[in-house]
Amino acid sequence: MTTSSEAGSAHSFDDTVLAGVLGHMNGDHGDDNLLIARAFAGDAGIDAARVVGSRMEGFDGHGGRWTASLSDGSEAVVAVPWPGGPISERPEVRREIVALYDEACRRLGVEPRPHA
Repeated sequence: MTTSSEAGSAHSFDDTVLAGVLGHMNGDHGDDNLLIARAFAGDAGIDAARVVGSRMEGFDGHGGRWTASLSDGSEAVVAVPWPGGPISERPEVRREIVALYDEACRRLGVEPRPHA
């Protein structure tokens, strides 16, 4: 994930947007969170086979952050930059999470479900 020192300060979304997106992802898309964490675990130096659970913990204009539960009971952060680059508007969050899901499916050889 790009850091603020590398590409300027990332856009911060307000608490209402964060709560809405995180509540939706963790309440309705637990399987998607797991796919994303497994698919991008290697980018974070984590063996994907050790990822047994995941929840989305946060996001900003540069990307999303998932906490992966590992098979030994520990946790690790999987930070993933948005595929389309930095964002600053609420509708862009969904677009980028869907793109991450699609890429996660591609990496893992899983057939993605259609998007509404």
